[in-house]
Amino acid sequence: MRLLPVVLTTVALVATTAHAQTRPVYRPGALTAHQQAARDIYRQLVEINTAVTTGNVTTASVAMAERFRAAGIPAADVFVGGPRPEKHNVVARIRGRNPQLKPLVLLAHLDVVEALKEDWSGDLDPYVFTERDGYYYGRGTADDKAMAAIFAANLIRMKAEGYVPERDIVVALTADEEGGSANGVEWLLAEHPSWLEAGVVINEGGGGTLRDGRPLFHAVQATEKVYVDMTFRVTNRGGHSSVPRADNAIAALAEALAKVGRHRFPVQFNEVTREFFTKTAQIETPAMGRAMRALVANPADAAALAVVSAEPRYNAMLRTTCVPTQLRGGHAPNALPQLAEANVNCRMYPGTTVEELRATLTRVIGDSSVSVTATFAARPPEPPTPLLPEVMRPIEAVTRELFGDVPVIPIMSTGATDGRYFRQRNVPVFGVSGLFLDPAIDARAHGRDERMRIQSFYEGQEFLYRLTRRLAGPAVTP
Repeated sequence: MRLLPVVLTTVALVATTAHAQTRPVYRPGALTAHQQAARDIYRQLVEINTAVTTGNVTTASVAMAERFRAAGIPAADVFVGGPRPEKHNVVARIRGRNPQLKPLVLLAHLDVVEALKEDWSGDLDPYVFTERDGYYYGRGTADDKAMAAIFAANLIRMKAEGYVPERDIVVALTADEEGGSANGVEWLLAEHPSWLEAGVVINEGGGGTLRDGRPLFHAVQATEKVYVDMTFRVTNRGGHSSVPRADNAIAALAEALAKVGRHRFPVQFNEVTREFFTKTAQIETPAMGRAMRALVANPADAAALAVVSAEPRYNAMLRTTCVPTQLRGGHAPNALPQLAEANVNCRMYPGTTVEELRATLTRVIGDSSVSVTATFAARPPEPPTPLLPEVMRPIEAVTRELFGDVPVIPIMSTGATDGRYFRQRNVPVFGVSGLFLDPAIDARAHGRDERMRIQSFYEGQEFLYRLTRRLAGPAVTP
């Protein structure tokens, strides 16, 4: 999963003015030693194919473990392991001075979705790290090897500085976040829980939104929707295509999918999304801002809903969504289909159950010949992470230092992250990165020509370095 910045249509004047007064941390052609180290790790990770089904995450984990040990982190504080030979994770630790404090865990995943060279622009290869026109290109540059490289580089930097935090700092770079069968976080928590014991987790899922190249707001993910795959299936006896019948499996499936496509689930709010829309209304266009405030006050306000839901990302934050993603049907061009099947991917609003969702879809379809079955459903996370002042204040402070007086706004991810495994254990997880992207041009994660804005990468590196130091506690002379 990649952070999902929300499209906004205006820029808050106070934010852009304040940003102009901040000192840049990145200068093109003049990388610092720490930035160069992060770039080297970033390139290495991108050029290792860690795709869920065709790649090897273990290769990347071993490479990072070698870097950690070479930096002086004791072998006893570096762990490599997983449930399958090609699905190993790597975890590294810098020990703090107070073992009574639970560690700060910095979480990123090494696996990526599949990428085919023929699907990308002719001069780009998804597994070749390419720098061009102010961007780094390659599969995983956005999701999630930027954060993985930054966490690794920052841990190595802190070790070199002799930094001794108050609490342990743990970097966990894991497998199969993208939907594979050997999820690294779930496996580590079940088989080696001491490595991921955490007081606070920093994860993906949030990040900054740019408009016209300037920071507009910084999102902190505090909850997320629940991933569910539903299989719609129609079968019948088939026959010769020269003798059509009314009970055509493909036609029935198509009608069912059309009905689901037209259906709109009811509007819902929780404490995170209510605050998101309330705060975002202050920096939106006047018309959108008024609609957001009206909808928060009255979710049944049809006029306000029409305005807000016209923006797809806002709409996805308001309700459960279901969309067909795969189709299969028929066995010959001159035969009536005996089977028609579709995968419908749903993102449930927290608090909804899978059975409630299945019942709703069955009712919407209204055709008993179409079976609806949940083929995969992530276990719902616990309630949203509380917006703890001891975490939010440092996030706000570092955001001001680097980006000016831009608002920090809690958000619910419309996608899924491995943060849910910690929330299920009531461990506070905050999705935040300092990586600012313009969703109108940079939202390419999982898609063609995935990329990361170079300036944003190094700003994110500095943001996460400073935030880690604040959350882990002051330095202590060894």
